Amino acid sequence: MSRTTRNRLRLGLGASAFLLAASLVPAPAHAEDVTDYSITVDPATKGAKIDDTMYGVFFEDINRAADGGLYAELVQNRSFEYSTDDNKSYTPLTAWTVDGNAQVVNDDGRLNARNRNYLSLGAGSSVTNAGYNTGVRVEEGKKYDFSVWARAEGGTTLTVSLHDADGTLATARQVAVRTGGWARYRATFTATRTSSNGRLTVGSSAAAALDMVSLFPRDTYKHEPNGLRKDLAEKVAALHPGFVRFPGGCLVNTGSMEDYSEASGYQRKRSYQWKDTIGPVETRATNSNFWGYNQSYGLGYYEYFRFAEDIGAMPLPVVPALVTGCGQNKAVDDEALLKRHVQDTLDLIEFANGPVTSEWGRKRAQMGHPKPFQLTHIEVGNEENLPNEFFARFKQFRAAIQAKYPYMQVISNSGPDDAGSTFDTAWQLNRDAKVDMVDEHYYNSPQWFLQNNDRYDSYDRSGPKVFLGEYASWGNAFKNGLAEAAYMTGLERNADVVKLASYAPLFANEDYVQWSPDMVWFNNHASWGSANYEVQKLFMNNVGDRVVPSTATGTPSLLGPITGAVGLSTWNTSAAYDDVKVTDADGQTLLSDDFSGDASKWTHTGGGSWSIQDGQYVEASDTAENTMVQAGDPSWHDYDLHVKATKKSGKEGFLVAFGVKDTGNYYWWNLGGWNNTQSAVEQAVDGGKSTLISKAGSVETGRTYDIDVKVRGRQVTLYLDGQEWGSFTDDKPAEPFRQVVTKDAKTGDLIVKVVNAQSSAARTAIDLGGAKVASKARVTTLAAAPDAVNTETKTAVAPVTSTFDGVAGKFSYTFPANSITFLRIKQR
Repeated sequence: MSRTTRNRLRLGLGASAFLLAASLVPAPAHAEDVTDYSITVDPATKGAKIDDTMYGVFFEDINRAADGGLYAELVQNRSFEYSTDDNKSYTPLTAWTVDGNAQVVNDDGRLNARNRNYLSLGAGSSVTNAGYNTGVRVEEGKKYDFSVWARAEGGTTLTVSLHDADGTLATARQVAVRTGGWARYRATFTATRTSSNGRLTVGSSAAAALDMVSLFPRDTYKHEPNGLRKDLAEKVAALHPGFVRFPGGCLVNTGSMEDYSEASGYQRKRSYQWKDTIGPVETRATNSNFWGYNQSYGLGYYEYFRFAEDIGAMPLPVVPALVTGCGQNKAVDDEALLKRHVQDTLDLIEFANGPVTSEWGRKRAQMGHPKPFQLTHIEVGNEENLPNEFFARFKQFRAAIQAKYPYMQVISNSGPDDAGSTFDTAWQLNRDAKVDMVDEHYYNSPQWFLQNNDRYDSYDRSGPKVFLGEYASWGNAFKNGLAEAAYMTGLERNADVVKLASYAPLFANEDYVQWSPDMVWFNNHASWGSANYEVQKLFMNNVGDRVVPSTATGTPSLLGPITGAVGLSTWNTSAAYDDVKVTDADGQTLLSDDFSGDASKWTHTGGGSWSIQDGQYVEASDTAENTMVQAGDPSWHDYDLHVKATKKSGKEGFLVAFGVKDTGNYYWWNLGGWNNTQSAVEQAVDGGKSTLISKAGSVETGRTYDIDVKVRGRQVTLYLDGQEWGSFTDDKPAEPFRQVVTKDAKTGDLIVKVVNAQSSAARTAIDLGGAKVASKARVTTLAAAPDAVNTETKTAVAPVTSTFDGVAGKFSYTFPANSITFLRIKQR
């Protein structure tokens, strides 16, 4: 996953409470009404076919999405394998407390070679597990299955209990352990109370060895034992996704490419390798998770395949290409290791699709699934930053796969960003080699998504298809969902190029977040879909089978001049500013300050410490970040800004702002940023920054620089010490009104999908191009305040269904402010 560097025009999405309340109710309009927009549909022309797999989900074990999440196991660190390799704070007893004598042992008495640690528990001692979040979650009346692998030289009795601070949660169980070697023992609890703060305690009357201490809810999704947490699985199933991409992400292309064996020294920081994750759970290898915790692999490839099948989705696994990414960026040069990984990939296809008479098909059958999983797509690699090295290895994977399984679609990728040298190089390599499909990833601001609806309009129709495997705007508010929805109309319009698309990431446990935003949030007792989830669900459940060509008018007056006040700031740097002057295009002075008096013209909106010193305006702290002070009028446009700046101390240089609307919306020239290695113009929109232009460069301490910024319309030119440093034109409109029309072959419905991502309602004339239609349409609307966020206790963004009884060949409809509206119109 990575951030990208493009963002353009800000579109204000705020609205008065009155306007918002009034606009949430669609107001039918008459055809003769004056309208803001028009949509013209061409039902006689056949548009692009939309595959059933158009939209799917991407599951990566990030934010505790697997252990402590979708994987229903309630015991944390059940096999005592936590290690400092996973997280510097971890020990083999993390999540456990000991009463008496207990220690984790790694010796020849272990359960098996791949499960290295076990617990040696003294006579009369016990251990208690804290579960995830606030504890072990149990619900009154429901059953929970306990199991443990144990051995005791002379036999023993284990006492197993569930309890919280208020007392017992179920009747305790006595488990008799026989004399001899390792064996698995089971017991069942029925919860007598509901609690999210439970603890599981296992005590022993005599000395014993324990491993794989487990507690599973009986009520899991579709399957038990080793099943999936029901509410999380059901939220994914409700999307009706066309595919499930798994297991990563950065898990796939980071760490060692060696296996987990004595020969490799049982390396714990490995790439995700599918053979580690199948078979009996007690024999599956453990591994360090790239995101800073342990992954038990209880949720492994077999479970992923089975889950995809359960929800009617196409499985889409990702395998390592022996080029690391996600900041590691190293090509592994080991021909024997590469051949082993290529063979592992062939074996994976055999595991998924092979007959029960084959080696790997038999292993699948032994796990409980004789029927093949019907695998048709496989992805090699994940957003590698070394495109040439990656592609040299990718070609070997593809050749081997297509030689043995010619029906397989082998997917490549274009690196971690939406543009740039890596992206361009990767795409050229993919085009030249006639790759089936290329996976693009990008995370951008809402503005970027509003501005780039046309991204795929110009893609080569005869080139590789696009898999948009990871995308999201930065946030979980409804304004993010609106921007993503607007963008998705462009994905559908280009369904002949974009064949697969999945928002990412899918899950986040609110107490273990490494990445945000995320689609579904949860803790140990509840889960809730974000505003983005509601958008994805609306689109996935109303895809249609074919695009119906349509056009729409745009929003006028999106290309006014850059407006805003000016500002000064620092970042981990002390600096002095002087001789600030702003003049309009005619040379008239708007602001002049030589700091010979006070700083009354400036408003301090950031951190740090500002004061007048020796006729300069000085920010004294060299540790404060974004110390912004601003002056002037937000309505200023077409002006020249001059300032003298001197670095006094610290890590970076200067930040000179222009087009300042407020504390979260501005442009600034960041001179000597990124630890004084680079200078760039960044744009902040609602607090999120993206880069418009950048160059290498540094700022000298003690030297005074002349800085000039010339703003004309939407063109900005920057001068450093009298020499032109660079320029840019911020002229790509962030169009808030987007639409697409599709046809549902099964029902014959025309599905008119309209996004109105602005604070006023959009009165719209719709011309269905002569289509014969029923007068009533089924309407689904998502409408909310732009900053509305769904939480555990409040669903601010939820679909509302209604009927509109005013459809005709030509009719008008008023789309509410800040809304996504789907009209399902019956054709006669």
